[in-house]
Amino acid sequence: MSQPRLLGGRYELEGVIGRGGMAEVYRARDIRLDRLVAVKTLRHDMARDHVFQARFRREAQSAASLNHPSIIAVYDTGEDTVDGISIPFIIMEFVDGRTLKELLDDDRRLLPERCAEITEGILRALEYSHTNGIVHRDIKPANVMLTRQAEVKVMDFGIARAMNDNQVTMTQTSQVIGTAQYLSPEQARGERVDARSDIYSTGCVLYELLTGRPPFTGDSPVSIAYQHVREDPVPPTEIDPDIPEWLEGVVLRAMTKDREDRYQSSEEMRQDLLRGLQGMPTQAGTMAMASAGATTALPPVQDGGRGGYDDYDDYDRYDDRRRGGSKAVLWILLAVAVLAAAGFLVFILTRPTAEVVEIPDVAGMSQDQAETELSDAGFTNFSTDERPDPEVPEGDAIGTDPAGGQTTTADSEITLLISQGPEAQEVPDVIGSNVDEATQTLTNAGFEIGDRTEEESDSYEAGQIIRTDPAGGTSADPGTAINLVVSSGSAQVTVPDLVGLTEQEATDAVNEAGLNVQFEQEESDEEPGRIIRQDQGANSRVDPGTTITAVVAVPRPGEPTPGPSSEPPPGFPTEFPFPPDGGGGGEEGGEEQPPPAMTREP
Repeated sequence: MSQPRLLGGRYELEGVIGRGGMAEVYRARDIRLDRLVAVKTLRHDMARDHVFQARFRREAQSAASLNHPSIIAVYDTGEDTVDGISIPFIIMEFVDGRTLKELLDDDRRLLPERCAEITEGILRALEYSHTNGIVHRDIKPANVMLTRQAEVKVMDFGIARAMNDNQVTMTQTSQVIGTAQYLSPEQARGERVDARSDIYSTGCVLYELLTGRPPFTGDSPVSIAYQHVREDPVPPTEIDPDIPEWLEGVVLRAMTKDREDRYQSSEEMRQDLLRGLQGMPTQAGTMAMASAGATTALPPVQDGGRGGYDDYDDYDRYDDRRRGGSKAVLWILLAVAVLAAAGFLVFILTRPTAEVVEIPDVAGMSQDQAETELSDAGFTNFSTDERPDPEVPEGDAIGTDPAGGQTTTADSEITLLISQGPEAQEVPDVIGSNVDEATQTLTNAGFEIGDRTEEESDSYEAGQIIRTDPAGGTSADPGTAINLVVSSGSAQVTVPDLVGLTEQEATDAVNEAGLNVQFEQEESDEEPGRIIRQDQGANSRVDPGTTITAVVAVPRPGEPTPGPSSEPPPGFPTEFPFPPDGGGGGEEGGEEQPPPAMTREP
């Protein structure tokens, strides 16, 4: 069995879970932190194109700068080399769920109210990205995930740009950037985009969720883009009469051709959806009534949309029978509606008129000051809501909902928004990285670099990060100083080779290495007095001060102790010519004896 592909030495790929125009997404396991992640890699056939390389890296930078529950988090980036080609990858939060495109492709129908709630989640993510100066530019069902817990997650900031970016929406090849079916008119014309372009695309997504089809279709992207610029969509209620009129009004206002007539912010559209879900009048509905005389109805479409609503595990299905209710029931409902409208009209005409006042701008004030300001303006029905904010100090007012400067009745409910300070975010894991890489990763994540200390390590090479404080994977406020502990190299020493040395030579070598030595003797045929082995192998690594045991050779029993050699030096004569008469220094008449030093045993 082949080994799983490993990216960056820590991400073990398990299988492809998605493919797009320029990338593939894998389910993977971070073996260092033992958690599931999603790995997005640039397709091999596009890795040589510098345009796609730049777009892919821009996606990582854009998404990594955003930290919001409705935006898929980016944990890490890197590059992998395959066949000599550098292929960038992005490590992202793994989300257990499905894209809206998959739900639409499966013909899974959602309740209109559920469609509105999903769109509200998309708008929450966009409001955060727009506040941080980033326009997504490619909002579509394939870029929105719905988790098993019914949470919305926006992803793929591949063509996102800062709002102050002067580049227009056309590439050098004059091809429109974005997906044609969800393209804003200004994108189709090649004009500069802003947050309202994302609002238009969101309106297109809501349209498709409600009706089961995109607002415009055609034989080519060019023909679809032309319709976005020149034609009006078929009103959703003509495709499905069960769609609430207030929700149709929200869709059509978001998809207005002139961006000045759309919702001017994601938050404005989100608040209108919430008002409609709560049964309150919407801004879109008010504007539609004001301009009803200038509208032109388009011919109805006869396909009836998709069949069968789907709850996606959390919501009740539509009862198909309600779509085929009898005319008698409709007449009864109509009569009830007329009576209710008459009663509401009487209530409006007879109720006391509340004073209309302007909501004060309390942004930047302390909570006490803001509450006093609201009270002095005549508001008594207000509550507080705390939320993270990277700019406003903790405890100060972010603003109000509705926003300051708007007018409303004095008895309206006002929500005072109080800052909790910057939202804590995850500290990147930089263990094993060198100091430059770790510094870049941490600063890109919004953290400061604190104290740097060195520590000996046998596990990490000199210059690599051993640990951080706070540790990687924990949460900390943006701007927190991260202290680095850097390896100064191994603390162990190398054992010298003692075999063949005398005791004195071995003692000198071991002491020089910072070690100790003890000697043992062993009978051996090797040269006596020389070391024949050692208990710690030569060139092994041990702690300083370790005692090395060296075994010294001694002669076996019965063998002569080495001394001066009995062999004559070379060239020295082995026989001596003594005279026959026994002369040579002996006593006269005595027994002849050769000199003792001149004898040689046979």
